[in-house]
Amino acid sequence: MEFIEVSAKTVDEALTEASISLGIPSSEIEYEVVEKGSTGFLGIGSKNAVIKARKKFSVEENVKEFLKSVFHAMDMAVEIIVKVNEEEKLIEVELKGDDMGVLIGKRGQTLDSLQYLTNLAVNKHSENYYKVKVDTEDYRKRRKDTLENLAKNIAYKVKRTKRAVELEPMNPFERRVIHSALQNDRYVTTHSEGEEPYRHVVVTLKK
Repeated sequence: MEFIEVSAKTVDEALTEASISLGIPSSEIEYEVVEKGSTGFLGIGSKNAVIKARKKFSVEENVKEFLKSVFHAMDMAVEIIVKVNEEEKLIEVELKGDDMGVLIGKRGQTLDSLQYLTNLAVNKHSENYYKVKVDTEDYRKRRKDTLENLAKNIAYKVKRTKRAVELEPMNPFERRVIHSALQNDRYVTTHSEGEEPYRHVVVTLKK
């Protein structure tokens, strides 16, 4: 939120005016004094106090405001649920509404882009770095389960044919799932090849 400039006889009165203008308690306002003001001599030459004020930064509100603007532009009604874990500096966002498949996109690409942009938006104004996770309809877990099953099936194929298998290009999260699913397999190993966005996992027999 941008600063508003408020003028009054004293700084305290200016803060009260800012509270009324912004529609929030003064305790939720951050401000800087532009001019302290002065009473002058016998009221002659007095100057008003001037402050710049805005609502205090809140990562939760920042996330909601950003996503609301995105969904407004997309003409979509979406419920936004935000949980902030200050200890782990983690923001978990759950989206609810009709036709969430539009927000997921092909193999989660739209959801990943939304997550990336939200990450940029929230960390632009924050002193601390927060990791943002955006999900809808439990897509992340369902995708993880699908990839783990795929990894096991590919590993079985490699063992049976004794030939390496290259998987389709995947984002870093998906590649990590594949690597993790097969890291303890006694017979196969995994590595990534190629450059983004075509980087992919290769499953081979252990030598």
